[in-house]
Amino acid sequence: MEKSSAGHKFASSLLNSEGKCKIVDSLKFGGSKVFPEDHEPLHKHILDPGSDIVLNWNRVFIVSCLLALFVDPLYFYLPSIGGSKDSWCVKTDFKLRIVVTFFRTIADLFYLLHVVIKFRTAYVAPSSRVFGRGELVRDPKKIAQRYIRSDFFIDLVATLPLPQIVIWFIIPATRNHRTNHNNNALALIVLFQYIPRLYLIFPLSSQIIKATGVVTKTAWAGAAYNLLLYMLASHVLGAAWYVLSVDRYLSCWKSICKREDSPTKCLLEYLNCDTPDSGQWDIWIKSTNVFRSCDPDEDITFKFGIFENAVTKQVVASNFRPKVLLLLVVGLTKLKRTSNIANAQVKHEILHMNSNSYGQNLSTSTFIGETSFSILIAILGLVLFAHLIGNMQTYLQSLTVRLEEWRLKRRDTEEWMRHRQLPEDLRKRVRRFVQYKWLATRGVDEEAILRGLPTDLSRDIQRHLCLDLVRRVPFFSQMDDQLLDAICERLVSSLCTEGTYIVREGDPVTEMLFIIRGRLESSTTNGGRTGFFNSITLRPGDFCGEELLAWALLPKSAVILPSSTRTVRALVEVEAFALRAEDLKFVANQFRRLHSKKLQHTFRFYSSSLADVGCMLHTSRLAEV
Repeated sequence: MEKSSAGHKFASSLLNSEGKCKIVDSLKFGGSKVFPEDHEPLHKHILDPGSDIVLNWNRVFIVSCLLALFVDPLYFYLPSIGGSKDSWCVKTDFKLRIVVTFFRTIADLFYLLHVVIKFRTAYVAPSSRVFGRGELVRDPKKIAQRYIRSDFFIDLVATLPLPQIVIWFIIPATRNHRTNHNNNALALIVLFQYIPRLYLIFPLSSQIIKATGVVTKTAWAGAAYNLLLYMLASHVLGAAWYVLSVDRYLSCWKSICKREDSPTKCLLEYLNCDTPDSGQWDIWIKSTNVFRSCDPDEDITFKFGIFENAVTKQVVASNFRPKVLLLLVVGLTKLKRTSNIANAQVKHEILHMNSNSYGQNLSTSTFIGETSFSILIAILGLVLFAHLIGNMQTYLQSLTVRLEEWRLKRRDTEEWMRHRQLPEDLRKRVRRFVQYKWLATRGVDEEAILRGLPTDLSRDIQRHLCLDLVRRVPFFSQMDDQLLDAICERLVSSLCTEGTYIVREGDPVTEMLFIIRGRLESSTTNGGRTGFFNSITLRPGDFCGEELLAWALLPKSAVILPSSTRTVRALVEVEAFALRAEDLKFVANQFRRLHSKKLQHTFRFYSSSLADVGCMLHTSRLAEV
């Protein structure tokens, strides 16, 4: 009794409160969601890395990352040139600062939420294998320790609102009348965060590819994704070119200001639009030559280099919206020009390239920052252009791979017909069939797809496609589901072009056809009298070749196939399912389920009909003799 009681307690301990066996639950696998419902409450909030929630979040987050990467370069547009031609000064776009801060803060919230989700996402223990899969670690402490040791600090740097702190707190607190008017600090902070934010896209893409096989579900979306990355690089380069142009323009002012010898001393604070007007500034602005000495239209010694267009075309002093569009075009143009070497390699014109192919129209000065920026543009343009061309070609080829396969097959068919010297009428019929088969299937091998699926799934698909057609046959409608499934499994797709003879009267019947679309003409001249002719039109849902039924279902049917009593011809292009004679015979031999009285009655009807037809044919032949 004690042993029995102990065994009962042990068995009871394996059951949860609902009577479900924990051992059975723990042995369930095959999906990515492996958490049983009876874990501790703390573990219920741990996410499965292969679940739809994590996958959908990764897709949403990668979109937010791309948008955030477009937002960050907008900080470079905050400084601009204000005032008039004879009294320029540097100002900050206050409205743009508010807008950029708003969108940047929303993006930061997405990064913060991503950090929280990663703290609550399980991971696969690399050293364990359960049924061929890694064991999921669900302990929150272990998850946190692993995350902190791996990507936490990169995510933290990407999440911190550093630009907002700088433009709203640090710069106003440190601003004074002797502030050195440069934007290098803000630009460096933005670039400092831009690198980890850009880096996050690549592991995210890898996770999505690992879970689904592709980043995007369609080839066009993949091509757009790669084009978007190219546009992003152009946007960053355009913004960087703008802020460096403002800084270069300001450098000219400062260099002239320091050397200027005038009755009123030039102070750097005069170059700031936020400096309040004073009597000294009024006197200085009337006598200074700072702005004329930095006007590229004048004969000046200062070299603006690649930033000259920004000054001469007043890009640094224009409004935000036209400025962004213009500088996006500038970024695209510079990447395009610096990637001419890649174009030349594609066109096999490398022998005609010269040393000016790198960075065309980038007439740099001796300024180190300008030269470094030009080198960066040249390298980035070459790398990004090659990356874009490669990925775009891959994605676009995936759209046309079936079409190319069809073209090759059509060319092989033409070569074969030419080699066999087929007459033109046969060639036209072959071409028409190949063309219709492509239009109907788009080059997809339906049978190969079904063979690659599990048996039960393939059976369900065939049942969905064919069951209604099969049940239109009165004899099949009396059969049980198992026999109908066996018949549906053996149906194959069949295509016919206009004018094709499916079977002629008197020829052996080799298959039954169940019409999906198109029209067939079924006619006969054997009506027992001279000149007899009968014709009907078979439409979608109809069938032909029913002579095989009695032949296949007889236990000792002859090897010789039954003769067709009608001529069947395609009036238009026809798509149908075909049940071959050998397949129908196999099903009949394997499943002799003729126990139902109703089914036996139907079978006798078909058998007697076939016997009557046989007697009629025999009588007519005797009469002819």
